Amino acid sequence: MLDSLPPTRRRLVAGALLLAVVLVFAGRHLVGAGTASQAAPVAAAPIRADSGPALIVHVVGAVHRPGLYRFSGRSRVADAVARAGGATRRADLTLINLAAPLADGTQVVVPVKAPASATGSSAGSGAAPQGPVHLNVATLEQLDSLPGVGPVTAQKILDYRQKHGAFSSLDELDAIPGIGPARIEQLRDVAAP
Repeated sequence: MLDSLPPTRRRLVAGALLLAVVLVFAGRHLVGAGTASQAAPVAAAPIRADSGPALIVHVVGAVHRPGLYRFSGRSRVADAVARAGGATRRADLTLINLAAPLADGTQVVVPVKAPASATGSSAGSGAAPQGPVHLNVATLEQLDSLPGVGPVTAQKILDYRQKHGAFSSLDELDAIPGIGPARIEQLRDVAAP
């Protein structure tokens, strides 16, 4: 039957038959792939590799909904403030590092702005944070304001935090060169993990 057709038509018919065979096989493969994925068991709680471990953080201070919140391992202080309903009008976000990474078991304190009369009378002393400086979220400037901690030691604290993760106690500062037991005792009232 194909021999009676001209060579151009033979090629055309052969190409159409070959295309039909390819489409049949591709269709079977796609239909089989769809049913196999539906029958495969699904994990109860898949973990994305890029999300990191779950963190639980306590957000307090000048936020709309203080409380405990769960975050992914790559979350920042800004995420914690947003999850707690955002900062109130009284919040002073310049005193916290919104870009700092969150650490499990830490407390994010959003400070309240100092009253206008207090800022006018203490203009020469600079803005001193109210409450302890939290080592896990403090900026270089906040760490530098601690007694006996200069800019070099403050940078060492930041480097240590970046390399080893969150501080769980003040005693971990002993691992940082330039900070010994006497300095740690001096910091107990003004710093917290």
